[in-house]
Amino acid sequence: MTLTHSFALHVPAVADADLTPEPLDPAQIVAGAPEVTGKVVWKSADGRQVRGIWQITPGVVTDTEADELFVVISGSATIEVEGGPTLRVGPGDMAVLRAGDRTTWTVHETLRKVYAVNL
Repeated sequence: MTLTHSFALHVPAVADADLTPEPLDPAQIVAGAPEVTGKVVWKSADGRQVRGIWQITPGVVTDTEADELFVVISGSATIEVEGGPTLRVGPGDMAVLRAGDRTTWTVHETLRKVYAVNL
């Protein structure tokens, strides 16, 4: 395999990066009043790979996951995967979610993560 193009991306101060509101579908909210913000920092030309920063405030939400790897920067949550494991994540933890997994996120402290999603 020959690389025909390389790139470098530097996102300083991920913990303090300005994020944009990403309103939740009210049907996803189970408890509390969680708010989501995020920032896409890179997207492939075909739109199938996305890298970014995502944050959610305390509350409980449901989701159907994409193929995602993420690392928690700050905060904590418990992620229950329907028919699978329960993940407890906090700063420095890495997790992988499979496309189609149905999850329930209980966010204990505002959680900020960096992610790589493949669609």
